[in-house]
Amino acid sequence: MKHNIKILNLNDKVITFEDRIRLEDVLKQVKDELPYPVYLAKLDNAYRALTHITEHDCSIEFLDMRNQEAWLVYQNSLILIFIKAVHDLFGKKVLVTVNNSLNKGLYITSSHRFSEEDVKATKKRMKEIIEANLPINKEHVTKEGARILARQQKLAEAGKLLESITNIDDIEVYSLEDEMQIFYNLLVPSTAYVQMFDIDMYKNGLILRYPHPADPSVIAPYEEQEMLYNAFSEATKWGQLMNVNFVCDLNERILYDNVAEMVLMQEALHEKRISDIADMIKEKKARVVLICGPSSSGKTTFAKRLCVQLHVNGFKTLYMGTDDYYKEYDERVYDENGEVDLESIRAIDTELFMKQISELLEGKEVDIPRYDFSIPGKVFGERLTKLDKNQLVVIEGIHAMNDELTANISDDDKFKIYISPFTPISIDHHNRISTTDARMLRRLVRDYKFRNSEAERTISMWPKVRSSEDANIFPYNSKADVFFNSNCIYEFAVLKKYAEPLLKRIRREEPEYGEAQRMLSFLKYFDPIYDEYIIPNNSILREFIGGSVIVK
Repeated sequence: MKHNIKILNLNDKVITFEDRIRLEDVLKQVKDELPYPVYLAKLDNAYRALTHITEHDCSIEFLDMRNQEAWLVYQNSLILIFIKAVHDLFGKKVLVTVNNSLNKGLYITSSHRFSEEDVKATKKRMKEIIEANLPINKEHVTKEGARILARQQKLAEAGKLLESITNIDDIEVYSLEDEMQIFYNLLVPSTAYVQMFDIDMYKNGLILRYPHPADPSVIAPYEEQEMLYNAFSEATKWGQLMNVNFVCDLNERILYDNVAEMVLMQEALHEKRISDIADMIKEKKARVVLICGPSSSGKTTFAKRLCVQLHVNGFKTLYMGTDDYYKEYDERVYDENGEVDLESIRAIDTELFMKQISELLEGKEVDIPRYDFSIPGKVFGERLTKLDKNQLVVIEGIHAMNDELTANISDDDKFKIYISPFTPISIDHHNRISTTDARMLRRLVRDYKFRNSEAERTISMWPKVRSSEDANIFPYNSKADVFFNSNCIYEFAVLKKYAEPLLKRIRREEPEYGEAQRMLSFLKYFDPIYDEYIIPNNSILREFIGGSVIVK
């Protein structure tokens, strides 16, 4: 019997096949027509590995690295090849730990101390594995079988995780010759798919580098991110203080009703860090505090809590948001797709902003606008303001660290803070938790709770949000004087009960279905925290789940 496959990203081109066909074989027929190498397929809105076999009429979108899930497929496949090469060279007992994104790559530590010669040998072995085009095989094993494998690989935290979850019957195990590892995402069919990588020595570990979505055709250029390295190191120390380093540790705390102490300790760490930052601002004698971070970082709660700590230090504060300086309706700018652009700095009336900040610092009275999106436009006459003695200006917004916004202010007068949620916990040693996923979960819950926006809308907008962050926020984080980690180590267990019902409502026929299923697969490894009374009402997490005394 004949079936048809409609390829959506090739102008609905139709491929006809008999009975059944492997998606990789479909790809071979059209790959020369696609702009970049493909690592994943979206079949009738569900993510499917290229090894998947279809037996019916369907629609397919082939995904390259510009898609977040395909990018993760590439990373995980590269990690498996790296582990295989390390074990081939230095023995199976070497433990490889994938820590976090850093310097346009993955920061990896190991029980083996690498020399320059070891790095060269590892790269050579990886290239041999890739050139051999070895198959990467997937098999489903029982949970008990996966626990046995975890014990054999001496992955204690993976075994503990499998023991702690009750809603999973089988686990996907990937093998590359004699190397078998548990991965919780899809991988490519064979090693030849992973052509681009590099390895650099860094600090006490390595940076495993690869292409990025902005340009899938080249390895992303190395970018020194010393501040982020220190931030991740601090996050790791926080996890160690609370004895929560992996998801299984968090689940164990929940299982034995030992959550309250962990929550209070996390909040105390946040408060101490905010207090320390307030002291730094006082020491520098800065007059303008600039707070910047990507979507759902908790900027508003952090900014208001910082204002409280500055008050403790004897300062009054004037809180301002750059969103109030959007251009008027007839001055709006548009992006390359012809849509209204509210993300780039071109959307901000920078001339008015700089003029008013200068006048405030000169002691003049200023009519600060309030932007009304229902007009849309600025409303004046509501905030006639003049700075008092010992009053600081606290500015929060996505462009706060862009010098174009504050070019008329001396660097000596500015104190810049970058904020983002960096989780210190991982699923296991080589399955990390993406900061991007953490932020999307926060936004998904907040959008529904406070903006009556369904999960599919949040998911559909997320690629555009991420693209804006790459252009308008991340290039400036190195300018910060200090970093604040807004992650709450327990937040996935709290967000789960809000996010799961929203994600489950997304139907198969909706384009966002695949991403919803990916997030649901991720959340199933967390036990939920149902009782929220232990979460203080000034917690950053309250900005997303409600009950905040700071963000109304």
